[in-house]
Amino acid sequence: MEIELLKKVPIFSNLSDEELAKIRKLCVTQHYEKDRLILIEEESGKTLFLLQKGRVKISRMSDDGREVILSILGPGGFFGELSLIDGKSRSASVTAIENSEVLLLHRAEFLALLEDYPQIAISLLKELAARIRKSDTQIKSLSLQDAMGRVASTLILLAEDTGRIRQGTVIIPKIPLQQDLANMSGTSRETISRVFRYFEEENLIKREGRRVTIPEYEKFKRMFA
Repeated sequence: MEIELLKKVPIFSNLSDEELAKIRKLCVTQHYEKDRLILIEEESGKTLFLLQKGRVKISRMSDDGREVILSILGPGGFFGELSLIDGKSRSASVTAIENSEVLLLHRAEFLALLEDYPQIAISLLKELAARIRKSDTQIKSLSLQDAMGRVASTLILLAEDTGRIRQGTVIIPKIPLQQDLANMSGTSRETISRVFRYFEEENLIKREGRRVTIPEYEKFKRMFA
């Protein structure tokens, strides 16, 4: 079962079961309860974290003390890779937003894996490039779009990260809390509530608790690109 979970990690997706079994033996399992701080921005770090269960948020603090959420990761996500590559301090903080299970892989062992399995390095470069593109999209959204556009862009990012698409419809199984959405989109909880109500009235989204459906996802993306 754990091998199947490792397959969800993008940088390991091209490895065989035998290779994944070797990697699993190098890892240590760690559990974090909801709201537990896993990493602290600017602290030193020599560990790669592979998220097996639960969800975490990646965030930084602005100069005026506000939390800015950069991303939310689910099973298959990984974090802490930048410090492993350049040996510098952590670039962001990571907090469990659900009870989570994480595999820890130390820097020396990870660097050895890059030498033994070059395909991991290639997959890592692709993943880092995708994250840079996503960051560029977020920066553009925050600087150029109005509040509605920023909220829509945040929904699109969540759909791409955690959504399930079928016949043009995207389902985001568990949308973040309103305050977290506000921190991701650079708005307020009141704005999130108001924009979501408008989207529902216009049949752009449907909500059932924290489950959000975007019935015509491509149309939604075109409207707010």
